[in-house]
Amino acid sequence: GTGVICMLKEWRVQRKGFCMKWKGKDLFDLVCRTLGLRETWFFGLQYTIKDTVAWLKMDKKVLEHDVSKEEPVTFHFLAKFYPENAEEELVQEITQHLFFLQVKKQILDEKIYCPPEASVLLASYAVQAKYGDYDPTVHKRGFLAQEELLPKRVINLYQMTPEMWEERITAWYAEHRGRARDEAEMEYLKIAQDLEMYGVNYFAIRNKKGTELLLGVDALGLHIYDPENRLTPKISFPWNEIRNISYSDKEFTIKPLDKKIDVFKFNSSKLRVNKLILQLCIGNHDLFMRRRKADSLEVQQMKAQAREEKARKQMERQRLAREKQMREEAERTRDELERRLLQLKEEATMANEALMRSEETADLLAEKAQITEEEAKLLAQKAAEAEQEMQRIKATAIRTEEEKRLMEQKVLEAEVLALKMAEESERRAKEADQLKQDLQEAREAERRAKQKLLEIATKPTYPPMNPIPAPLPPDIPSFNLIADSLSFDFKDTDMKRLSMEIEKEKVEYMEKSKHLQEQLNELKTEIEALKLKERETALDILHNENSDRGGSSKHNTIKKVPRVSFLSFADQDSHQ
Repeated sequence: GTGVICMLKEWRVQRKGFCMKWKGKDLFDLVCRTLGLRETWFFGLQYTIKDTVAWLKMDKKVLEHDVSKEEPVTFHFLAKFYPENAEEELVQEITQHLFFLQVKKQILDEKIYCPPEASVLLASYAVQAKYGDYDPTVHKRGFLAQEELLPKRVINLYQMTPEMWEERITAWYAEHRGRARDEAEMEYLKIAQDLEMYGVNYFAIRNKKGTELLLGVDALGLHIYDPENRLTPKISFPWNEIRNISYSDKEFTIKPLDKKIDVFKFNSSKLRVNKLILQLCIGNHDLFMRRRKADSLEVQQMKAQAREEKARKQMERQRLAREKQMREEAERTRDELERRLLQLKEEATMANEALMRSEETADLLAEKAQITEEEAKLLAQKAAEAEQEMQRIKATAIRTEEEKRLMEQKVLEAEVLALKMAEESERRAKEADQLKQDLQEAREAERRAKQKLLEIATKPTYPPMNPIPAPLPPDIPSFNLIADSLSFDFKDTDMKRLSMEIEKEKVEYMEKSKHLQEQLNELKTEIEALKLKERETALDILHNENSDRGGSSKHNTIKKVPRVSFLSFADQDSHQ
């Protein structure tokens, strides 16, 4: 249900076993104590009777209310009154969270009109509040498939798939890194409170002419609307200009502060509705005047505690951020060392392989040189034998001419053979010299490879680091934190520094607001081409018209509404 629904066993009001003397305040206080809520003035217990909303009265017994006869009786714990400025007025984190849940549901249920581009932005803050910082390794495509983040009206208005909406929501979600849940929820409320229908309770009324109108009650005052336009009031009455509000039966009377101005009267459909209107008027008027006075002692204490808690959380977040940064730096250093070690191992492996290749080459060259040298010796020996054979043949006497001719031919062939053997011997000798030279070079390369391997083995296994100690992740034994420097003793200097930081945050917020508006306009332009004009609702058209006139926010709209006399408006027709 909306907000926190009192469905726990101890909150169910049953006629048997329920304390008959309990008043509305007793049950309300029980809920507030259970939630740890101190800003009780914004909330109430709501129930429905005969299709009409009603609120539990604090000074009346619970069972004396006109509640349903069925058991158990269910009350909804909801915000009854809304702040003018959520950031300044909502002190407790639980209060902010309850408002966030309620406003978010009202936007999704389309009880509060929200333009498409603002809906995407609000969805991104809702995702930040639920999932924390964006992590692409965790928040992969489709992680928002089961989430209800956008009003059905917005989804139906554009020709866009769920994946396209998720992509745009995630793009903004990624920019919210570093925001805690309470900060994301407050950013949501700061944007939502500027929507025209935020915090307005609407009631159907008729003026003296019988013209149907809508009465809107909110934190700023009373507003009169055309039934077809809940965004822009026709006239507004601020609380500080109203002297008295009362009703008699179905007739409701508003008396202005200026006695010269006539009273404004209208009729509602039921007496019960008039009672509800009066409750809301009194409560909103009291809070309106209370905001313009000095804070009570209780509120001052709550705000002081909230400031201290905010400062403590901020320091804790900073500490965690530092730890995270230091852990990431240690992990990066470790990764760099591992990468460097792997690189050195690869270099050592390559050097070993080169050394082995050099040794194999040297052995081959030495073996080849030895073979070549033996071949050269063998050829030289054969050449010597050929020379001896030639001398022997010359010395042999050849008696016949034929023998002489044959002998001359043999001598000639022996000379040619000897010449060839001499040339081959010379070539082999040169080749042997070249192989010896190659062997020397191979041995020199082997010496250099061994030298390089020695250098690699003697190098440090990590690069030089800065003298600042880099802490390691928790799984490394030497990891340590200096906790003594973290103190939560809030001295004057701490508070002054906190004040300066708050002022700095305000300036940054103004700059972010300008950047945010530019982003909203950019998204609006981007998805405009996918809009289905025929599906635009009356509120879409009215919002676009207000935007074109420069009055698309709640406060800007109310500022531009004319303030005329009560009587003149009470008598005017709805067509005027």
